[in-house]
Amino acid sequence: MTAIEPGCTVARYLALRLAELGITHLFGVPGNHLGPFLTTLRAEGDIEWVGTPTEGGAGQAADAFARIHGVGAAAVTYSVGAFNLLGACGGAFVERIPLIAVNASPPYEQWQNYRALGLLTSHMSPRPESNLDVYRQVTVDAQVISNPGLAPGQIDAALTVCLTERRPVYLEVMEDLWDEPCPEPGAPIVPRERPFSARAQRMLDQAVQAVLTLVEEHPGPDGRPRPIVWAGEEIDRFRLGERLTDLVEATGVPFCTTVGAKAVVDEDLPQFHGVYNGGASHPDVHSVFKDWATCRIGLGAWSTSKNLGGEQCVGGDWVMAANGGVSVGTSYFPDVQLELLLPALQDALVKAYGTGGLSADYYAESYAHHGSPGDRPPALEQHRAALRTGASRSRRTAGHHLTYDGVFDRINHFLNHDTAEDWTVVSDAAFSLIGSMNLALPAGGFLSQVSWLSIGWSVGAATGAALAPEREYARPMVFVGDGAFQETCQELSTHTRLGIRSVVFVMDNGHFYGVEQMLVHPEYYADREDGADPDFYNVLHPWHYDRLADVFAGRHTPANGVSIEHTTDLDDLLDRLSDPADPVNAGPLLVRVRLHRHDYPRAMAYKVPKEKAHG
Repeated sequence: MTAIEPGCTVARYLALRLAELGITHLFGVPGNHLGPFLTTLRAEGDIEWVGTPTEGGAGQAADAFARIHGVGAAAVTYSVGAFNLLGACGGAFVERIPLIAVNASPPYEQWQNYRALGLLTSHMSPRPESNLDVYRQVTVDAQVISNPGLAPGQIDAALTVCLTERRPVYLEVMEDLWDEPCPEPGAPIVPRERPFSARAQRMLDQAVQAVLTLVEEHPGPDGRPRPIVWAGEEIDRFRLGERLTDLVEATGVPFCTTVGAKAVVDEDLPQFHGVYNGGASHPDVHSVFKDWATCRIGLGAWSTSKNLGGEQCVGGDWVMAANGGVSVGTSYFPDVQLELLLPALQDALVKAYGTGGLSADYYAESYAHHGSPGDRPPALEQHRAALRTGASRSRRTAGHHLTYDGVFDRINHFLNHDTAEDWTVVSDAAFSLIGSMNLALPAGGFLSQVSWLSIGWSVGAATGAALAPEREYARPMVFVGDGAFQETCQELSTHTRLGIRSVVFVMDNGHFYGVEQMLVHPEYYADREDGADPDFYNVLHPWHYDRLADVFAGRHTPANGVSIEHTTDLDDLLDRLSDPADPVNAGPLLVRVRLHRHDYPRAMAYKVPKEKAHG
């Protein structure tokens, strides 16, 4: 029988394991069932408790923390708190985010009373497995801990699966177990990766050979191969940025990223050509990816509606390596690990075409192909410089009304020319995401939720982004729609409380759900002068968003709010953001960006009737 070390309890065991994983902040909303654990957590001193106004906001913060750090955690109380956290946990499950959901439940004694007498106390349900059952749908492991002797094994098993599968896990702990004794933690928690067998080696070799064959069978008009890589979300989730960089530098092959993998590696790499997002792509990026390149190699990319931007499928000249396998045209190779595929593919391409053998000024050649014979194609460097520059802010006399594109062009210029600070751009769903996807950013400088697309995610996520150790010196810059902000506005309270110097741009397009209107009735945007009303269900109640800063600010916790409407307003604000002594930089800044209701990012023009879509 294992001896129980004095001083170790279930609460301390879990606290030690979370700290071992490098978790520095635990997000959540407390309750009486969670109290004993939080008391132990504070006594240990390695993890800071961050109480948030909502459980959803806690989950969003833990999600973003995990995207940057590799694993995050949120803690809530039974039923009323756990069901509020469920949506964020569902998003983490879909987007492969290692999130640990801790749910403190009523004590074992109360459950026994219910079984014997039918007595229900606070937050309990007549279905004792209700919380467990729903979390089983959005986690890779879900445990109810009711026996302190079994607690270490259950905790270790769940955390191991979390790291291995890169998806959420659930730990439900009964209140009267927190202070019960249990053994100290033993060996460290580590991922248990799938063994690389001889069969897996054969499958990997076959997949690499199939990719080479596809490249060879799809040459360009000059007979040279023209592949392009589409790097996706799993490059980030499996921390394969360095291996991707090695591959493109060794082979010279150009690459784009999905929206969800934006800035997974430094966008200054000469092989980088932008974000490919189907019909919503920048025209130059779309031309290179679809017209000039003759085959496309997806590495860790997910074929979601957001990533494909209006396209319904990939073609026979595509490779898609994700979800533990590789499809090459119509062939499929299961059990091929992405982290092994990248170096094997690199070696094979270098052997076949030489170091840098796939390099080319793809943009110039594509431009020459589509332009008239007299056109002088710009060099790739000019093309990339134009994408990075954005709108010059020297035209201060032009006080035009702000547009989505005008905002992001100026922000792009600011981030690349006018600021010495490090920023993490956190983009919400819808027009904010489409508008921000072409910002030129360094590695790790962009966060978004591109499959789950829970509106308002960005505001809570900015908290986790700011507190992750790897980005603790970067300021969050949030872009969120007005309807999305109304979902999670109270999370700005956490920014204020912690002194997070976030800048939250609320894109107020006349108080309505612009992207929903675009998806259901895009013809609304076809004629900006006809005064047509949007669908009634997309109309929001108008808020003075900038005034909320006064609600959250305190004597020692400043917060500021401003409203901007014209280009000169934004230029003046960006100048203030560059001045460390300006009071707007003392705490969070809430910026109401007033836009016309008929405006939309130019990247969405493919959905609007072509004869009247604005460019």
